[in-house]
Amino acid sequence: MDVSELVTRLGLIVIGGEKGLDREITGGYTSDLLSDVMGHARSGSVWITLQTHKNVMAIASLKELAAIVLVKGYQPEADMLVQSNIEGIPVLGTEEKAFEISGKIYKHLNG
Repeated sequence: MDVSELVTRLGLIVIGGEKGLDREITGGYTSDLLSDVMGHARSGSVWITLQTHKNVMAIASLKELAAIVLVKGYQPEADMLVQSNIEGIPVLGTEEKAFEISGKIYKHLNG
């Protein structure tokens, strides 16, 4: 499944990084601790988080993540959004909590 298909299936909001909507999703990772994501997320994963600063994009780029999903209506800081557009890594939004959206993403990737 690619990012654009996940957006459609779950009604996610595309906030930035539209150039990367064709990225293939191979899994997911839910964490708000950047060092945890750096150490354990796998390439192609969707990262579910409430972190909204530029360092999120540095980790996403380093780990070659497919997209970032911001939970609970959180919005990216301006520098994160700029970097999302430069890197072509989509930043997606939802009003749902991390637990809820993680379960839905898991179901769609493994169901």
